Amino acid sequence: MLRACRRCAGGRVVLTLFGVWGLAGCAGPDPSFERLRMEGLRQMVAGNYAGARGLFREAHRLKPEDAVNLHDLGDCCLYFARDQFEQLNTPAAQRELDKAVECYTRSTNARPGFQPAIIGKNNALELKGESEQALALAEWARKYVGPSVRQQVWLAHEYEQRGDMDTAELRYRQAVSMDKDSALAHAELGKFYYRLKLTDRALPHLERALTLDPKAPGVADLLEEARARGSSVASAPPDGPG
Repeated sequence: MLRACRRCAGGRVVLTLFGVWGLAGCAGPDPSFERLRMEGLRQMVAGNYAGARGLFREAHRLKPEDAVNLHDLGDCCLYFARDQFEQLNTPAAQRELDKAVECYTRSTNARPGFQPAIIGKNNALELKGESEQALALAEWARKYVGPSVRQQVWLAHEYEQRGDMDTAELRYRQAVSMDKDSALAHAELGKFYYRLKLTDRALPHLERALTLDPKAPGVADLLEEARARGSSVASAPPDGPG
């Protein structure tokens, strides 16, 4: 994973950006809470939503009103709702959607205007009225029930802006794992790696984004730059003896 933090002259980690972003309205991060959150995100990327929900619940016990953790609990509920729709178990799916709405509502109460939670809640409320269609169209449920790529990309941008590159990368990767045919997800992950000068990682995602959407904003030009950067690095002679 990528590692990024800011340190002062005495070697202490400077956490002012965390406070500026205002995730939970707390004075600073709880190391145990942060470890649970990061492992939960890794489990989501791996597709283990039961494991992720268990970890987010443990984190919830430490910080019951953390807006992002409540959002992620809501996301897990949407994934379980999707699974129940696919099994044609509408009552169970509806219960999961109710839980999702509750989590997203608490998230926006903790952080008014929090866009990912607003998007998630709107999705869940809409789906609560689509149970009959989901019963008849299991394929619809597999494709559309669940958190949106836009939510993950928005969160990734926020983490990147505050300098938390590990979490930002997980969010971008989560967007890709949610929809491997999303031009937006691949484009944003590719741009992220390019900004970090990780050209070898950026290229396949930028290429995939352009294949999926030849008009994806800014991708064609960035891909040309990335290929040129990769070629110049590959052709550069090794440093000789000093």
